[in-house]
Amino acid sequence: MRPPVLLLLVALSVLTPATAAGQVAPRRRDPGRLPPERIVNRDTKVVLLGTGTPNADPDRFGPAVAIIANGKPYLVDAGPGVVRRAAASEKSGVVGLAVKNLNIVFLTHLHSDHTLGLPDLMLSPWTLERTEPIRVYGPKGVKAMTKHILEAYAEDIDIRLNGGEPSNQTGWQVEAHEIDAGVVYQDSNVKVTAFRVDHGKWPESLGYRFDTPDRVVVVSGDTRKTEAIVQQCQECDVLVHEVYSAAGFQRRPPEWQRYHSQYHTSSAELAELASRAKPKLLILYHQLFWGTSDTDLVSEITSRYGGRVVSGKDLDVF
Repeated sequence: MRPPVLLLLVALSVLTPATAAGQVAPRRRDPGRLPPERIVNRDTKVVLLGTGTPNADPDRFGPAVAIIANGKPYLVDAGPGVVRRAAASEKSGVVGLAVKNLNIVFLTHLHSDHTLGLPDLMLSPWTLERTEPIRVYGPKGVKAMTKHILEAYAEDIDIRLNGGEPSNQTGWQVEAHEIDAGVVYQDSNVKVTAFRVDHGKWPESLGYRFDTPDRVVVVSGDTRKTEAIVQQCQECDVLVHEVYSAAGFQRRPPEWQRYHSQYHTSSAELAELASRAKPKLLILYHQLFWGTSDTDLVSEITSRYGGRVVSGKDLDVF
């Protein structure tokens, strides 16, 4: 007998705790990106699924980064288009990004541009045969957000479960974890450490450090210049950091200058931070250009910082 939607909503509100045990080839050859022959041989890869901002740039989807360790994907953020960007990467040869394998994501904060792809990530892989509940880690508010998403799609879930469509009983479920600074996840492939960053008025905003057997990768999330990133990187292999153009900033209206200086990191500030964090590779993402180019933005940083810097684009692999 088909269960009423009301009973399904009750079931949806229960969040199960998780256990901690538990090649797009680069389009350009520059000092940071891996050539195709190296993508296959490196155990840990960093894939930029989306490098965008709230600006509706058709070439840059919403913020999302995949860390692939031993063939398993660990996502940071779920901006618009995350599932289809993963499918595009997998179709082009990046091992580990099959959509049905997308079952864990670490959210930096709950700004819409970082979470509008979350309903897609929660439900689309299930319709494509994901059987594991998705695990969502993030700051306070993650449990309410995922609960309300499931409630919004209760009728869809009910029909897929009971309307004759081939489906499984578990892949739509969510294990939501509200976390703070410290080690938040560990398995045989990776240890994930969350740390607080400063994103304006957001009471909780996080960055993440991924320790795998062969690499240390730090993802800043949205933040102004924050000392915690220097402490977490400390000559890490890869630092993926947001940035805005200091030159373009000068052309912004005063009210936007006030906002961006409180919520984000300028190219000059990032150069100073990187000089102390000393990453082997600095990847720029969530870039605010304001009339400048990738080359201009990199030059703004390398004029003050001598390390390797790449302005990332969607589907780049490192």
